Parts: sequence; C-alpha cells; structure tokens
Amino acid sequence: MEDLGSDNDDFFALAEDLPETEDLLESEDDAPIIKLINAMLAEAIKEAASDIHIETFEKKLSIRFRVDGVLREVLQPSRKLAPLLVSRIKVMARLDIAEKRIPQDGRISLRIGGRAVDVRVSTMPSSHGERVVLRLLDKNATRLDLHSLGMTPAIHANFRRIIERPHGIILVTGPTGSGKSTTLYAGLQELNGSERNILTVEDPIEFDIDGIGQTQVNTKVDMTFARALRAILRQDPDVVMIGETRDQETAAIAVQASLTGHLVLSTLHTNTAIGAVTRIRDMGIEPFLISSSLLGVLAQRLVRTLCKSCREPYEADAAQKQLFGLAADESLTLYHAKGCDACNQKGYRGRTGIHELLIVDEQVQELIHSEAGETAIEKAIRAHTPSIRDDGLSKVKAGITTLEEVMRVTKEG
Repeated sequence: MEDLGSDNDDFFALAEDLPETEDLLESEDDAPIIKLINAMLAEAIKEAASDIHIETFEKKLSIRFRVDGVLREVLQPSRKLAPLLVSRIKVMARLDIAEKRIPQDGRISLRIGGRAVDVRVSTMPSSHGERVVLRLLDKNATRLDLHSLGMTPAIHANFRRIIERPHGIILVTGPTGSGKSTTLYAGLQELNGSERNILTVEDPIEFDIDGIGQTQVNTKVDMTFARALRAILRQDPDVVMIGETRDQETAAIAVQASLTGHLVLSTLHTNTAIGAVTRIRDMGIEPFLISSSLLGVLAQRLVRTLCKSCREPYEADAAQKQLFGLAADESLTLYHAKGCDACNQKGYRGRTGIHELLIVDEQVQELIHSEAGETAIEKAIRAHTPSIRDDGLSKVKAGITTLEEVMRVTKEG
C-alpha cells in the first residue's frame, strides 16, 4: 500500500508551479506529475469527494470532484498534461499504459495522512484521449452503522426487526450513488458475530469487514454472481449478501436460498420500494415465490445536509405549505443554503439518507400473490408507510436539508 503521507503539497499551488509542459514531456523525471496526482488525491479526500473525473477535450483538460453527489470543476491544467496524468495513474493502478483503445479497470490502495483509501480506477477511450474516473473509498470516513444513516426511529426499528429474521429476502433499492451498499454493509455489521456465518458476493468488494467472508465477482474467469452464489450456498451460510441482483438466474437462486433457511440481502436499481416487486416479477420469478420469500424493501436516496453555521431561515410560500399539508395562513419556517467558510461556501456539509420501508406483511403478500399492480399495493400501504418524499419533507421541516434537495432526488423520470 502506497503511503502519501500527511504533509502533501497544496494541490492548486502545485498545479500553478508545474514546469513548462514541453519540459515535462521531454523530461524523464516523473516527480512533478507524481506530486500533482498525490496532491489531487489528498485534496479530494480532504473535501470528502467520492469521485475524481479527469476529462480530455479538444482544447482543455478538466479535473472535477464529485462532492456530496454534485460534480464541480476544481482545476483546468494545461491540455498537454493529459497523457502524462493518465499514464501515471495507469501505472499506479497496474494497467496497460500502451493500451488506449479499450476501457480498463484497476485499483490503487493508498494511505493518506494515516487514512486507508481504496481508489477504483476506470479508463475509457474518447475522441480526444482517454478519460479517467477515480472512485474514492475512504474506509475511515464511512461509518457502517445503521444509526448513522438518517433513518427515522420507526424505519430503523422495523429494518432491524426484519434483518434479525432467520430467512427471507431483504432488498435495498435506489439509483447509483444512493448509498445502497453502505446500508447493506451496516446491516451486515449489525448481524456480524461468531454465531452466524455471513458470506457475500460483490462486484467489487467496497469495504473489508472482519468476520465476514467476502467474494468478488470476476467475469474474466466466468465467476459470475450466479456461479459464486451457488458455491456460497455450499459453504453453510446463515446470511448471504449479493451486491446486486442483476438477472433472472441470480434472482432465482436468491429466492430459492431464502426459502431453504437463509437470510438474503441484496440491492436493485428501482425508483421505489414497490417498483422492486415489479422488477423481480419482470425477471421471471413467480409471484407466489416472491410473496413467500420477500421480507421487506428499503428504498433510499441521499440528500445534502445544510451547514448549520450559515443556513438561512425563511417563511414558506403558499405552494410550499401545500406540500406539507398546511393552509396558506399557517406558519412554516424552512431553510435556504447560503455558504460560509465552515462549508467551503457550498451551504451544505455532508449527506444523509431519506427512506421508504415496505414491510411485506400478510396484506402485501396477498397482493403480490394475486399479481396486483403497483397502484393497488401503493394504495394499501400508504396509510401506514410514509413515501420517500414524505421522509424527505420531514427532514426539510426539521432544518436538516432543503426543499430543493428533496425535490431534486425524488423527481421521477
């Protein structure tokens, strides 16, 4: 594991002080580029960025950070630096630096200021040179704890109750980057103990957890989710986590495993909790198998949390009050994001989850078994199951986030 130390040079100052591009291209000394990359990674960790985008265009080179789910350009180095940056990153990730025609994936393990960081590297050919995306996994920054995910007390209690069940399927659903894996890991951490054999199939393994057997999918040697899952079921597991249920074969094995005494946790890409039922049905799983195996579905999104040092109160207008079920003459104080030194002028600091938990009780089981549509299930559960937007609005009312954030992540289509 490469250690970048804690006294990295300032990223922006280094970029300013780089030697002339022509000198760098002719030089055999990689030190300036290495320093720039190290400083870039350190700055990204400092800003709690989840991704770094290095993009080459016809006349410019752009470096962007994704912080709290939003991309922001941080630097435009000289366009001529692109091949040097990309080549050095490919060397660090043990990729083929001569191969520029096809996508490549790699991994870099680093220590930055004493913190263990995994960097997943993805390169992609483009019309003006390779583009690189670095996904940063700061193992110290992510708390794998159900209490830290922003669940309401009711959702937290119900989710804990279903993950304690001895068998069945629990799904976590949402778009890419909505924190599904973190929720699954937090659930596994809750169950982790010497009395349970917990095994996972992942692509890739995002966090190493002591006491849990983790297997990575490798399609190059035909180690698919389905193949790994079949092998895992011969390892006497109590709990199985499948990183993502992608196809009919994996879904069928997962359902069968849950019906033969295993607790199965997995993720799906659907917009709503009820949509997960439709998705599994569309994969060819019989409704009676779904109704008898599914314990619950947690839908989630991540919203940026307001900076408490600078958030600004304001009186909601009539249309906003209507969203909260209030009359125009009733009072409602909400908050705007402003920006200050504490939040780097963004108005937000960190993210939290908003959730909807569908518990598959007898009523929902009957509806699934009878092949009821999403509208019928929605009507049946809505009286006692707040929607994901309802949960978001409650966090807006509490001053945790803004109305704009909740509407941004819950809009459909």
